[in-house]
Amino acid sequence: MSIHLQNELRKLKKKIFSQCTVVEENLRFAIKSLLDKDKQLADKVIAKDNEIDSFEIEIEEDCLKMLALYQPVATDLRMIVSILKINSDLERVGDLAENIAQRSKTLADIEGEIPDFDFNDMCNISLKMLNDSIDSLVDLDIKKAQVVIDTDNEIDDMNSKMYDIFVDEVTKYPKKMKLYLNYLSVSRHLERIADHATNISEDVIYMIEGTIVRHADS
Repeated sequence: MSIHLQNELRKLKKKIFSQCTVVEENLRFAIKSLLDKDKQLADKVIAKDNEIDSFEIEIEEDCLKMLALYQPVATDLRMIVSILKINSDLERVGDLAENIAQRSKTLADIEGEIPDFDFNDMCNISLKMLNDSIDSLVDLDIKKAQVVIDTDNEIDDMNSKMYDIFVDEVTKYPKKMKLYLNYLSVSRHLERIADHATNISEDVIYMIEGTIVRHADS
């Protein structure tokens, strides 16, 4: 039974790592489509989301079967539960990447200057948080996971500033409402991606140590 369980765990880890690669790549392309106003690349991102959704369902089914068939305990149980949760967060990141790609297509058709906001930094930080959270999973690196968690407030602050800019700019230039609403949506999507990267990192810490760090400060 134990040998079969370990074999299934190896297959499960391979699948979740593959899902990580696909989701990270799709987010990278979504951000590139946004910054470059590349509608064709955005379409590729949108089309890829179905694959991510299918992969998420397959991994979830594998996790539930293993819980039912092998009744794992201790470290093995924590790994399966953590992967089940991480899988859900990855799927949500995939959805948000698709949303960003949709916004990038809209923005490509809107003439107007980008708001006075460091959008490149927010894109880069969100992408790096996802990358580091995935690395922490692959390497079982608690320190790297903690760095991701500590960075989340930075993205929250950027999103708050974006909202302040939106209010100020729309008041001055109401005709640019559509432009600013789309950028505000992208800002919110990036902030949510950072939240999911944080969730992944918290689950990595739980997987390794058995410590629940979510809401630790509340």
